[in-house]
Amino acid sequence: MSRIFVTGGAGRLGRSVVAGLAGAGHEVISVDREAVPAELLPAGVVQETADLLAPGEALRLLRDAAPDAVIHLAAIAVPFSAPEDVIFATNTRLAFAVISAATELGVSKIVTASSPTVLGYGCPAGWLPPSFPLDERTPPKPWNAYALSKLIAEQTMQMFAAAQGEKIRYAAFRPCFVISPEEWEGAPTQQGHTLAERLADPALSAPALFNYVDARDVADFLDLLLEKMEDIPNGETFFVGAADALATKPLAELMPALLPGSEALSSGLTGTSPAFSIAKAQELLGWQPKRSWRTELKSTLNDEASALVTAGTRGKETS
Repeated sequence: MSRIFVTGGAGRLGRSVVAGLAGAGHEVISVDREAVPAELLPAGVVQETADLLAPGEALRLLRDAAPDAVIHLAAIAVPFSAPEDVIFATNTRLAFAVISAATELGVSKIVTASSPTVLGYGCPAGWLPPSFPLDERTPPKPWNAYALSKLIAEQTMQMFAAAQGEKIRYAAFRPCFVISPEEWEGAPTQQGHTLAERLADPALSAPALFNYVDARDVADFLDLLLEKMEDIPNGETFFVGAADALATKPLAELMPALLPGSEALSSGLTGTSPAFSIAKAQELLGWQPKRSWRTELKSTLNDEASALVTAGTRGKETS
């Protein structure tokens, strides 16, 4: 097993990643500006509180930890949750600070988190992709500071990979809309809606193109990625999502009304097919998500979602 340094380990995704990696038998050093309460910290996890933007701090912490691998999650994680210049500066500087420090110290495996938003969906000026499902070949078209900062994080990783050749292994991943374990229990998602509400009203999930992923599946993906990094091309980027869409109807039916002009493009998204392909992670790594809203959403919430869907349908019929 490996010694893994995780930045942003106290965040929504970070908590599950830290727990999942620790549960898989790895030694985990979790670093964040905020601390997880001691009673919630998985056994054996070392927690450090630090500002990774402070000069020399990333290098100091990494030198002390001497990890086998680094997973960089730390960032302002929600678009428009801070001024655009603050989001851009914070996220790009964090990515460079952590990746450059890990590279300088010769950490053998370095992974950085990106985002599906690099593709540019939701752009106020309009957006349509060349085709669906979206995959790693879909051209990025970021339109806000958050999406641009995540694309630059990917490019930072690729820059170091180009400079280092095969000496150090690098990768990036784009986790879809992250669902943490407590959100399956009814806690609000990061947009403030419950999952039952998002399922009942397609307009709530449409801005993310109905994408999602269980945070524990991301942890499983990262565990497998670290295991396989020496056997795949260096500097790869992966979409990490559920195998289905966060919707009660096929996206071929929902997408045209919510994404104007997409009728022909989305016609192949039948059944439970998601808008984002995870084929690359499946083929290169053998990864498969284990969880979906159909298996994880509690039965009481399924009943609530069904009631909300029915009520919404009746409302439209009488309006």
